[in-house]
Amino acid sequence: MTMPRRTIIKGMAAAPLAAIAGAALAPAVAEAGTLTPGQFTLAERVGNGHGAYADLAAGLARALPGATVADVLASANRDARHLSGAPGGVGAFQDGFAWNPGDQGVAEWVPQGVTTSADALGSGVWGGKRVVLVSWYFDTDPNGDGTPDFTINKGVRVSFVDHTDRLAPKYRHVLLVEPVKTAAGAYSYAPVQRHAGGILWYGNLLYMVDTTKGLRVFDLNTLFEVSTGKSDVCGLDADGKYYAHDYRYVLPQSAAYDNTGTLLRFSCLGLDRAGTPDSLTVSEYAVDPANPVVDYSGTGWNGNGTKIGTPKVVRWNLDHTDRRLGSTTASEAVTVKQGKIQGVVSQRSKHYLSTSNGSANGSLRAVTSGSDTPSTVARLAVGSEDLSFHSAATTDWAYGESVIWNLSEYAGTRYVYAVRADGS
Repeated sequence: MTMPRRTIIKGMAAAPLAAIAGAALAPAVAEAGTLTPGQFTLAERVGNGHGAYADLAAGLARALPGATVADVLASANRDARHLSGAPGGVGAFQDGFAWNPGDQGVAEWVPQGVTTSADALGSGVWGGKRVVLVSWYFDTDPNGDGTPDFTINKGVRVSFVDHTDRLAPKYRHVLLVEPVKTAAGAYSYAPVQRHAGGILWYGNLLYMVDTTKGLRVFDLNTLFEVSTGKSDVCGLDADGKYYAHDYRYVLPQSAAYDNTGTLLRFSCLGLDRAGTPDSLTVSEYAVDPANPVVDYSGTGWNGNGTKIGTPKVVRWNLDHTDRRLGSTTASEAVTVKQGKIQGVVSQRSKHYLSTSNGSANGSLRAVTSGSDTPSTVARLAVGSEDLSFHSAATTDWAYGESVIWNLSEYAGTRYVYAVRADGS
């Protein structure tokens, strides 16, 4: 998702949902071609300019009480609303929820990525709970007029949603942070000011795309509880306490995978448990659906940042023993002639894509590696974003058939929902 795309439909939340639900989908346009995967490489990074992430986390652990995912879920302080039917225009609907009124309407926090405990563990549950995670980024200029409405960028938060009782889901937000040291050498942290267009929960690790850089990694074993009461403070304050923009828990970054290969826009990612070994795939956003090219202009890109190219789906294998990448060299890469890709999740050689369509409904589409035959699987909500595959083979959180989770981003019409993967 890009800021220009968002400004097209500012004020859309005020429009009746029925009016936008019936809008026609853009024609399905997709084709795939095979690329040499060896040109896509990453380098694992285990620290930043303040030191090794492990050492920084250990320093925070001496100053802060640790927490667990179970603690976060047990202290859930917001109620979500179960969806008894499909949001406007969504096809093949299976399940889902909407946020509480405050999060449904907030302008400065925008939901982007989705993953679940069915990604984290093959059983589908974490500590006996069925859990959905959703990332949000902080928009300092929500009305898109070029003048920031907020002087502080609060970064990225992740909603931990307890979906064990699907009729009464509850959740709590956790702030993602990067561990640092103060000028005086004290252990602290700073907000992760990134777009968070896609997240992936795999074992104890949470992966997040960093658009121009690669992947950031957060270890769920290093959650911390902090003080509340100061919404504009993040890190160690002058009063000797730690705050996180009034959030009770922080999740510090534990590693990164920086792009060292061919230019690639890390827009979204998803987990593939269907193949061996497990793997993750990344895809790219292109503005124009008719002539989809990826723009790498600007700063922060590996290389000179001026090239454009057809969007790609790139795969890296994972190591299930430590949950890290099994190799930093990609194992597959294909081009996809498809604009406005907001989410990707693969099942072996089949790649599902969520595509947005301005103020009309998005769509779930699929393409097979090496094939030029596209398919439209199902209609998605307006403002469709990231994807997460949920296999019917999960033992403790299984639907009657495999489903794919998606979410929508626009204030007033924000939903997190699953559609049947075969589109039926």
